[in-house]
Amino acid sequence: MESIVEATSGAVGAVVSTTILYPLDTCKTKYQAENRAHNHQKYRKISDVLWEAISTGRILSLYQGLTTKNFQSFISSFIYFYGYSFLKRLYLKKSGFNAIGTKANLILAAASGACTVIVTQPLDTASSKMQTSAFGKSKGLWKTLSENTWSEAFDGLGISLLLTANPSIQYTVFDQLKQRLLKEKMSKIRDDVSSQAALSAFSAFLLGAVSKCIATCVTYPAIRCKVMIQSTESDEDEEDKTQTNSKKTISGALRAIWKKEGAFGFVKGLQAQILKTVLSSAFLLMIKEKITKTTWVLMIALKKFMFIARTRLKNS
Repeated sequence: MESIVEATSGAVGAVVSTTILYPLDTCKTKYQAENRAHNHQKYRKISDVLWEAISTGRILSLYQGLTTKNFQSFISSFIYFYGYSFLKRLYLKKSGFNAIGTKANLILAAASGACTVIVTQPLDTASSKMQTSAFGKSKGLWKTLSENTWSEAFDGLGISLLLTANPSIQYTVFDQLKQRLLKEKMSKIRDDVSSQAALSAFSAFLLGAVSKCIATCVTYPAIRCKVMIQSTESDEDEEDKTQTNSKKTISGALRAIWKKEGAFGFVKGLQAQILKTVLSSAFLLMIKEKITKTTWVLMIALKKFMFIARTRLKNS
């Protein structure tokens, strides 16, 4: 039941976080998806996407694809938190350890992330296509998926699996920063005592934000390529549409960025990505912690209700 509680609270947290930040996510994604030479760019900065929606009276189009994105966020978060919690308990049971080490933690997190990506990739691809469609012209989930082949539904799968390294980088950086911050405070404590409890809530949040920023910066070129691979082709020039297939590979996306935008193209939209990622992580973890206890109470109440119902059926 512990795994179900963790999965449910994490999934609900992800949905709420996604809904709150979705307009920012749409602006960011459309800005990242555009691949044009500097003097032909439709969006010079990310705010241009927002002003386009406002000026054309399509402000609600900033939420196009929200249902699909929330569905994907719920499913992916549920699978990830359930899988991670299950694998962690299984590891502790088989190994006989009381706590999980850093290396084992990273391996389990990566395994959970990889399983999640494989299951939810079609939803991720569909939501990206819906977000990058012209305002007011986004199609529904089923139509978006049915217009493409089954293999196209898994566009960007390889790079999505590669990006499961992002949490590993974040955790490693967080651990290193934490040890440096607490070096003086730990001088009077035995080396085998965990330092996590010594971190204040604010310090933990700050280090988490910094480590997430670093992980995002390291993996950002891959993030930009993923968006380009999964996006629609509505913003491309006519002469570029013959090159669509080549852009659907990692190497093709990298070449397209270098050819049209140069080195700075690999960091286009980085600031918005960092802002969205940090806020999303903060909202998700905050909401998850707040509803975990409530989820526990509801699960226990449901379990008791089912037990009483079965008992009454047997007696009758």
